[in-house]
Amino acid sequence: MEPNMQFWISERQSFFRRFCQWMDLLDPANVFVSIGSIEKSRQLLFTTEDAPKHYLDNQGIKDAWNKSLSTVHPDSSKLIPHLFRPAAFLPVTAPMVLRLMMPDTGIKSIILTQGCLYGYTTAFNITNGNASYLIPHLFQMKYPLNNFWLKRTLPIVFLAQVSGMNVLASRSFENHRGIEVMDKEGHVIGYSRKAGRKAIKETAKSRALLFGTSALAPELFIYFFKRMRFYPQTLLSLVILRMNSTFFMMGLMVPVSFSMFPQIGQIQCSQLEEKIQSSTEEKELYYYRGV
Repeated sequence: MEPNMQFWISERQSFFRRFCQWMDLLDPANVFVSIGSIEKSRQLLFTTEDAPKHYLDNQGIKDAWNKSLSTVHPDSSKLIPHLFRPAAFLPVTAPMVLRLMMPDTGIKSIILTQGCLYGYTTAFNITNGNASYLIPHLFQMKYPLNNFWLKRTLPIVFLAQVSGMNVLASRSFENHRGIEVMDKEGHVIGYSRKAGRKAIKETAKSRALLFGTSALAPELFIYFFKRMRFYPQTLLSLVILRMNSTFFMMGLMVPVSFSMFPQIGQIQCSQLEEKIQSSTEEKELYYYRGV
């Protein structure tokens, strides 16, 4: 069985454990791990019996797992391109989200930024196993909104919505053809559309939470900052606050989003198609959710 798949199946972690795990995997250094280093780490995992059990006991094995999990796709055993490794998600998307939420942005900048953001996230979604709405900005340009909360939260709502829809669209093939479901030993039982639908929905929810929260929090910081009369408020200070709060929230929300649901999900066999139910006596089956 693919070591990464074995790891996620055997490590039925709590949210806190998954969060800590993702904090290690999202280390930007993992974007630049070389093929040679990956091969050495994988060789160590292949030759070590019960490698998952020694994860927290042996630093060498822990480092090997971190390199393997952050660079190799659990479902296909293929190397993930550097730009689409989970560790690259925050450095690539955070500047785009910051630019997208800057006030008084021109239409050309909006189109370019949203195109880059959703183009990247679409490629990221497809690569990791699993269009863009200009409506809020165009609406504000034609019909200016005076209410602060309506004006600033409307783009955030659409950003969260489109981020979730981006996952649904880019991974729609999983819903149509189904995804592999397997027993606890990793033996594939069949392809299930219902498991595919569940995997897509879970990922879409986590992605909507990621971008929605990351865009909303800086607006709240800016709002309360402007109410602090005793603090000097300049354009530079507002830009710095927005930039720092955006990067801080995305730095926090990326591991939270990736940790919301286990990488290897569980589903009751009774909830799957009759053909799969008749193919096994297992009560619970597993599927790869993706990132």
